[in-house]
Amino acid sequence: VRVTSGKVYDVAVDVRPGSETFGKWVGVELDSEKKQMFYIPAGFAHGFLVLSDSATFTYKCTDVYDPSGEGGIPWNDPTIAVDWPKLDIEYKTSEKDGKHTSFKDQSFEWAEKWL
Repeated sequence: VRVTSGKVYDVAVDVRPGSETFGKWVGVELDSEKKQMFYIPAGFAHGFLVLSDSATFTYKCTDVYDPSGEGGIPWNDPTIAVDWPKLDIEYKTSEKDGKHTSFKDQSFEWAEKWL
């Protein structure tokens, strides 16, 4: 992942059942000025918080996009407990992202192949 304009806090969560780091997360601040990239391996969930007025990303994916492979975890899931930056704004999510079930209520069987 690379931010080509703007600034974001980017997070990856290991969702591979059986992994030593299952349920653990790592976060990094990305911005277009530093031009850094963030590698998110297959079997990890990806989320972000835009820290600027807007942001644009570039992704390199493992395979061709397939909407049936989409899923998600609520941004504020207590099991994962991502330490998101505290901003003096109202956090907004898309309608689609607002429908995700909790981490503990998902099996993530699809990610086992990435162990």
